[in-house]
Amino acid sequence: MEVFKDYYNNTVKFVKGQMPFSNSAKHVWVIARYQNKWLLTQHRDRGIEFPGGKVEPGETAEDAAKREVYEETGGVISTLTFIGQYYVDGKGGDIVKNVYFADVQSLDERKHYFETEGPVLLDELPKNVKKNRHYSFMMKDQVLKISLEEVNRRFRS
Repeated sequence: MEVFKDYYNNTVKFVKGQMPFSNSAKHVWVIARYQNKWLLTQHRDRGIEFPGGKVEPGETAEDAAKREVYEETGGVISTLTFIGQYYVDGKGGDIVKNVYFADVQSLDERKHYFETEGPVLLDELPKNVKKNRHYSFMMKDQVLKISLEEVNRRFRS
């Protein structure tokens, strides 16, 4: 387990490969790749980030991950892999979020991308996202670093 403070100084506990906090997480975050590029989205308020969101009633976290990627980017997932789970002891309440890695097989053009401006494709992620004002707060803590290390360990070796 890795314990650290997030962008807003909340305590975060992250565990790779396990679901120690809940078997039915209510939030998801998806690190996605499409045609050897990182697939992110431009959130209207927060900035550039990987897709994610809340699990709707009656849906599994995996279903929510696929839906969120499609809604926010038009991405159709071919493979979804669980990376880990984290718990945020937040000032506004506790959050349990599953992190996934997705291979995206296609991008559908959509008329509406919900709260986002649609897909953002990058060859590389910036070296210092923390100081880049164009990126969401969700990209600025250890969750991204740990998740990317795990993705690289599992899929790029």
